[in-house]
Amino acid sequence: MSDFKNKIVLITGGASGIGLLMGEKILRKGAEKLIIWDVNKEALESVTSRLSGQGFQVVPFVVDVSDPESVLKSANKVLKKHGSIDFLFNNAGIVSGKTFDQQTLESITKTMGVNSLGLMYVARTFLPAMLEQKNGYIINIASAAGLTPNPGMTVYSGSKWAAVGWSESLKLELEKSNSGVKVLTVMPSYINTGMFEGVTAPLLMPLLDPEDITDKILEAVERGKSRLREPFMVKLTPFIKGILPAKLYDFVAGKIFGVYKSMDTFTGRKKDV
Repeated sequence: MSDFKNKIVLITGGASGIGLLMGEKILRKGAEKLIIWDVNKEALESVTSRLSGQGFQVVPFVVDVSDPESVLKSANKVLKKHGSIDFLFNNAGIVSGKTFDQQTLESITKTMGVNSLGLMYVARTFLPAMLEQKNGYIINIASAAGLTPNPGMTVYSGSKWAAVGWSESLKLELEKSNSGVKVLTVMPSYINTGMFEGVTAPLLMPLLDPEDITDKILEAVERGKSRLREPFMVKLTPFIKGILPAKLYDFVAGKIFGVYKSMDTFTGRKKDV
C-alpha cells in the first residue's frame, strides 16, 4: 500500500490533461509538494499560480523530456533542492496520427523521444536516489496502443510498445534486486482529453472519462499495483492476441471491434506533431 500524504510527487506533462488532474487530486490527498514538468511555459505558469493560490506547494519546471540535457539539468536541480522523489509519474506524451509514409523524420524522432526515450531519461535520473533510500514508485503512463497494432498510429504504437516493454522489464529488475522501488505500467485506451480528438471508439471500448481513469490510476498506486489496463477489453487484448492466428486476430480487431478504423476520423490537437 502507498500513501501520498506528506510525499514529494513529480509529474511530467503535468500542466494539462490527465497529468494536471492527477496532480490536483494528489495535492488534495495531502502531498507535501507537487513538482510539475511541462514543455508549455504558459500553461505551467497558469496552473502553478492557480494551485499555489489554493495553498498548495507547487514547483514548476519547463522541461522537454525528449532532450536528455534538459532532463538531466532539471533533475539535478530537483534533487539538490528537494531531495529524492517519492512518486514519479512519467505522463508526458504526444501523438502523430498519420500513416507511416506521411511521417517526417522529425515527427518520428520527436514521438519516440517523448513517448519512450523520455520515460527512460526521466526515470534514469531519479532512480539512483530512490535506490539509495530503498523507496520510490515510478508510474509510467503508456497506452493500450502498446498491446496491439493499429493503422494510422504506426509511430505512436511503436513508441508505446517500447514504453510497455521497458516499463515491465524495469519492474522485474527492481523486484529481482529487492530494491524497494515499485513500477506501475498504465495502459489505457483512448482518453477523452482532446489528445485523440475525432477518434471513433472501438466496440466495447468507449472513450475513457479523464476523471474516472485518473481515479483508477491513483487507486492502483495506493494499492501498490504493477499493471493497469482499462477498459475491460484492454485487459483481454494480450490473451486474445496470443491465442488467435494473426489473420484471425486482425479480422476480430479490425472488422468486429473496429480498432483498425478508429483513427480514420482522427483530427487531434494542432500542437501535436
